[in-house]
Amino acid sequence: MAQPAIALDLGTSGFRGQAIDLETNEIISTAITTRHPLPGANVIDHLHFALELGVEVAGGIIIEAVNKVIGRLRVPVDEVVRVAVCGNPIQLSLFQKIEIRDLAFAGKRKLELLGVVPPKRDAAVLKAGDIGGLKVPAGAEVILPPAVRHEIGADALAMMIQTRMLEKDETSLTTDYGTNAEMALHHNGEVITGSTAAGPALEGQQISCGMLAMPGAISDLRREDGYHRIIVLDEEMLPALGPLLELKSGRVIDDGLVRPVGITGTGTVAILNQGMETGLIRLPRINTVDMGLQLWGRIAFSEEDLKEAGKAIGAVRAGHITLCREAHIGLEDVETAYMSGASGTYVDALKARQLGMIPPRVKHIYQVGNTSLAMARDLALDPKNLDVMSDLAKNLRQTHCMFASSKVFEKVYILELSYWTEGMPYSQYQTFLKKYGFPELPTIEGNPEVIRTVTRDIDDLGRLGLVTIADLGQQIEHRFPGCIACLECMDACPEHALRIIDDTDPPTIVLDQSLCNGTACRRCERACPQKGFLLNNFFIT
Repeated sequence: MAQPAIALDLGTSGFRGQAIDLETNEIISTAITTRHPLPGANVIDHLHFALELGVEVAGGIIIEAVNKVIGRLRVPVDEVVRVAVCGNPIQLSLFQKIEIRDLAFAGKRKLELLGVVPPKRDAAVLKAGDIGGLKVPAGAEVILPPAVRHEIGADALAMMIQTRMLEKDETSLTTDYGTNAEMALHHNGEVITGSTAAGPALEGQQISCGMLAMPGAISDLRREDGYHRIIVLDEEMLPALGPLLELKSGRVIDDGLVRPVGITGTGTVAILNQGMETGLIRLPRINTVDMGLQLWGRIAFSEEDLKEAGKAIGAVRAGHITLCREAHIGLEDVETAYMSGASGTYVDALKARQLGMIPPRVKHIYQVGNTSLAMARDLALDPKNLDVMSDLAKNLRQTHCMFASSKVFEKVYILELSYWTEGMPYSQYQTFLKKYGFPELPTIEGNPEVIRTVTRDIDDLGRLGLVTIADLGQQIEHRFPGCIACLECMDACPEHALRIIDDTDPPTIVLDQSLCNGTACRRCERACPQKGFLLNNFFIT
């Protein structure tokens, strides 16, 4: 085997890695993580953690996880000659352990008061020795793509390049349906980009029985003979037949071929769609005895899950409306939609369109897989692709729409929240749009052609196949003076990230950092009757 290269996608919900043979261009193997290594459920949590604990601490955790991914790719690590990394600006900045405060605070004056000098975040080719703690040969190349603006990074550039949307003379919209939903609208030769913190529900997180797209995840729910068939990802990450059930009661008709373990983001979309179609879901309620949908064993979809999913879907549609307003067009003018990421790949595109995740009158829908990892792979094979990304980034910096300061986004997202979480009637939603001077949402029309360009989000897993890394996070131990082992912190933790060893004095509390929701949660601290539990102490050495 020739000296291997590594392609990495540092996603907000998890990391993806592939090893590549540079002599044959063959993919050797793939490794994915079940979660992000930093405490927290979204990119804002990761940023908050880094601000509190420092870039060195946060970056060190990310590098440690990257080393674990590379180590599970089953190639000689000491022979790696190149590492190409793709991701959003926050993940790439933490990977490099560079300034991140400019990503957290808006406004030039605020940054000047803090003495922050924003890094350029241009394309760069470094040596691995420049990235502290990266366990590949010090002389190996590390390829880092550019960012457009602090919200839009290499992963957004990747979806535009990999879909080839800019090469076509049509009005098109591409969206990465993830925790930090990046999107780009192409109209009359102009591109407008945006990014919305949709939250992790579309990737199966902050859902009570949620999980990322991996073997055992419920990825779809389909009608079959008067019942509903659960579709589950198998060991090859391909959709397979799971149990057949009566949706209202949860009664299982047959077990199917694959048993589900949890619900991924696309499964969440399908459950929501089918629940609304059957009348079991009438926003914001689930009309069953226990106010939930029982799917298999202990796997269920609750009203809280419904609200989390609604927030995410609403953020995506609000982003789409905002970009169209910026381009002086309506949603009905979008002809082609590109869906990227795991959620964009496995979701039933027509169900997603029904919920408002895709413009209502598109003629073509392309499901294109993990474009961020595909871009990292192209960079690993040929670093000259970095020039293409740099040129595109420079052109886009003048046409970025920051949703955080957009009055259009603000007003529309409030309406979305009212619709999904408060039960605002759809007709009233439309009335408020008119009141704000916005066009009404167009009705869904036509039967768009759905084109799957890949069979799974990572289309080629390599000749050695896939490894799933579940043990990503460190188990960190700490003893707090005055702890009485009352278990209040454990009971308060929504992610079950804590356990206590009470045969020490004081008792030892163990934190699984990859399960922890981070410094934005702190329910454990608030629950401690002794007021001695301090989350940060787990990370300060």
